Amino acid sequence: MYKKDNPVTHLCTSDVDNIWIRGRNLCDDLIGKMSFTDFIVFHFLGKDATKLQHAVVDAVLVCIMEHGMTPSAVASRVTYLGAPESLQGAVAAGLLGAGSRFVGTADEAAALLARIVGKPQAERAGEAAIIATEFHGAKKFLPGYGHPIHTNGDPRVKRLDEVARAAGAKGEYLDAMYLLGEAIKKASGKNIVINVNAAIGAVLLEADLPPTIARGFNLIARCAGLVGHLLEELTEPAGYHIWKLADEGVPYVAAG
Repeated sequence: MYKKDNPVTHLCTSDVDNIWIRGRNLCDDLIGKMSFTDFIVFHFLGKDATKLQHAVVDAVLVCIMEHGMTPSAVASRVTYLGAPESLQGAVAAGLLGAGSRFVGTADEAAALLARIVGKPQAERAGEAAIIATEFHGAKKFLPGYGHPIHTNGDPRVKRLDEVARAAGAKGEYLDAMYLLGEAIKKASGKNIVINVNAAIGAVLLEADLPPTIARGFNLIARCAGLVGHLLEELTEPAGYHIWKLADEGVPYVAAG
């Protein structure tokens, strides 16, 4: 018998014949009846996904799953070269590099957008300007803004906006995203574009999904992408070539 103050889990349990997740039978109620996207929402929140939540989570997972030879993909491929018996180790190596510069600033961007939307409508542009000035003045990277490749604008931003609004998003957080985008351009005097992490933060907020777990959606998607890179290593191995390029591109120079 558990005391009231003892920790419990509401996620899953099992017995000799059944597996129960959030009060539903895995085999009878979920497998073949619920998509993986909806199951993620159900597992996280304990309730069925709304139309907006389904559309947003599905779109986020698709848009962030793959982006070429990023540092995380390179880490997975080279780790697999050294330990081909450890698929999980190679995937983990790639996920460990999914930080603030690559893959994972949606949670930080969401917090800033929530700060803007927390103000009355007439004060939101001003709040965006304050945030932009704070970050620019401190010479800090503004999460969700700027991209090393998509310097004319991240094409995923517009598409996530379209998907969310078509599924019923009110658009307050998306509008805040654009306000902050304009504010950072004015504060910096540079064409700093909105990147996919700001859009992910915005659409997750639109769908009433907790921004504190925003990076988790990036990791779920990128995990699948890394498995794809490792599968390609079996037929088009690049790990050895990447290693040799690094070895040749970073020559030894004696100290002193």
